[in-house]
Amino acid sequence: MDGKGQMAGSRIKLPRSALYKEATRIVSALQAAGYEAVLVGGCVRDLLMHKTPKDYDIATNATPKVVQKLFDRTVPVGAQFGVILVLKGKQTYEVATFRTEGEYKDGRHPSRVAFCTAKEDAQRRDFTINGLFWDPHKKKLLDWVKGKADLKAKKIRAIGDPNKRFAEDKLRMLRAVRFASTLGFKIEPRTWAAIRRHADEIRRVSHERIREELIKLFTGPNPGHGLDLLDESHLLNVLLPEVAAMKGVKQPPEFHPEGDVYVHTRIMLDLLKKPSPTLALATLLHDIGKPPTFRMRERIRFDGHDQVGAIMAQKVCKRLRLSNEETERIILSITNHIRFKDVQKMRVSTLKRMIRHPNFEEELELHRVDCAGSHGQLGNWRFLKKKLKEFSKPEVLKPKPLLDGADLLKLGYAESPLIGKILGVIEEQQLEGVLKGREEAIRVVKKEFPKKR
Repeated sequence: MDGKGQMAGSRIKLPRSALYKEATRIVSALQAAGYEAVLVGGCVRDLLMHKTPKDYDIATNATPKVVQKLFDRTVPVGAQFGVILVLKGKQTYEVATFRTEGEYKDGRHPSRVAFCTAKEDAQRRDFTINGLFWDPHKKKLLDWVKGKADLKAKKIRAIGDPNKRFAEDKLRMLRAVRFASTLGFKIEPRTWAAIRRHADEIRRVSHERIREELIKLFTGPNPGHGLDLLDESHLLNVLLPEVAAMKGVKQPPEFHPEGDVYVHTRIMLDLLKKPSPTLALATLLHDIGKPPTFRMRERIRFDGHDQVGAIMAQKVCKRLRLSNEETERIILSITNHIRFKDVQKMRVSTLKRMIRHPNFEEELELHRVDCAGSHGQLGNWRFLKKKLKEFSKPEVLKPKPLLDGADLLKLGYAESPLIGKILGVIEEQQLEGVLKGREEAIRVVKKEFPKKR
């Protein structure tokens, strides 16, 4: 490394993606206009790790006004903080002016911003592995924070004083845990101590920002380890006390040889395969009703924990500002997860209604990891996979109705709740395979629901 922080010959496997090529064109345009410009942050970290970045950020000494003049389509999302979005096709690229920042009075936004050099800009960033700059044309890595060494050592280290970094933005504590979990890194001692010391201050962060970090953590690699880090850092008890309460809650060993409710949940999270946010959160929360329903009778019991857990989970979803649709999916998975133990005893009509529900795929995967993460018996899961193939045709799961309300009115039945009841009976017998045609259905209606004189 030379005196300017440059590190020549750093091995970066350059992607061939259109996203990367467009980012380098933006850098080229800025450099051609006489300004410094580099790729910065997470994209550089990913490139050094031979991963394909999902997006690219650019830093420059050009002011926001200059950036807006150089590019046709821009959005001044944070011009007061030196940030402009450059739009290329359907993609957006964040272009930020090198800056230093004043005191963070609200735990997120700096009280003032001053434009500066690249080296000074690197010092105000969160972690060393995110403080690396890459010039794609000169093929040079700019490293003033020893980020490459920490990347090689697999360490998450705050730049400078970790207490100051976390005072600036409390969310950085949760981001450190998320990076350690998803990257498989360790948090270095001073940074770790600062997180544990200031964990309670995460309450000052908006619920929306916390939600996004938690989703990234639990849908990424090593979510079970991420849960442990949340617990050990003291963040879990602040953010998700309902989950923290599962620690030490014993379960009947004949069904749960793996251990307590927390251990069971941790194992389940690691068994998920690229889950959706709703499935990951349903897995995390599916047993939060067990601590308040714990009872010791002939054995350990958690009667009604699915219903209690659904009510508790709804409050968690509201706290995290999840959408109504996301909340409903999570609640359905939690409410229904006990039903799966009885699927081989269900009537065919009941089973078909269960399978055709829009949320069934996530509920089935929750059932799989629930069994695999405890007693290991997957008989019901295999039975349902077989039935999915058997009922694969839409007309089998949801056949065209043999009768409708208008038909019943023509038969002389008055508009009343009885209409819905009759149609339900006809559909049930149709799903059971008892009824084949319209005339047969009419005969059943007349026999089972005779009209009063």
